[in-house]
Amino acid sequence: MPQRVVLITGAARGLGAVIARRFHEAGYRVALADIAVDDAAALARTLSPDGGTAFALRLDVTSKADFEAARDALIGRWGAVDVLVNNAGASKVVPLMEITAEQFDQVIDVNLRSVLFACQVFGQHFASTGGGRIVNIASLAGQNGGSATGAHYAAAKGGTITLTKVFARDLAQHGVTVNAISPGPLDLPIVHESVPADRLEKVIAGIPVGRLGSASYIADVAVLLASAQAYFANGACWDVNGGLFMR
Repeated sequence: MPQRVVLITGAARGLGAVIARRFHEAGYRVALADIAVDDAAALARTLSPDGGTAFALRLDVTSKADFEAARDALIGRWGAVDVLVNNAGASKVVPLMEITAEQFDQVIDVNLRSVLFACQVFGQHFASTGGGRIVNIASLAGQNGGSATGAHYAAAKGGTITLTKVFARDLAQHGVTVNAISPGPLDLPIVHESVPADRLEKVIAGIPVGRLGSASYIADVAVLLASAQAYFANGACWDVNGGLFMR
């Protein structure tokens, strides 16, 4: 059986890099997509020095044409693509009443419009080939109105969860499933680098399980939702937040 193929956006660093490693360990051929293509290429070489099972490509997630080019590149290189993980995201903390139109648009473009374009391009392709899996990385911020990363980010991630449901409903009849994962605060270098130690202590103290989340577990969930056996998980939002949000 040929190896399954996955495209992961925002794969150069952080959670995206962890997800890329996990899919590769699970036997996938992995395309690491990122606007920071040099960093993505460096990671791809550690996974597959000869490029046989991992390679990097430059992808601006605000461009639908870039998603179309990525689809074509994967088909040209490996003959297929089976899974899309929409992981790319960005935000900058700005006080609620000070968010400008430009800041709002930028965060929406990177975190939400990207999901729309990616699901359009790959959802249509998967439907035409008889099946596929889409996993969208959302956030606790999109569920509880959290503003630790900015209200514009929270709004975008809330929209990601809604788009997940819309695409899941419309693509299900074609064998395509669309699901989301909503992580809470994760134990990643960027968290420790960007959050002052005293503030981070307070964040951890407020998590019912008393510790930050595991990025590798988020990656495990993504692999699980991407599996061929996951056909009955559709339109779901998998909460991984240490008990910060329950429903």
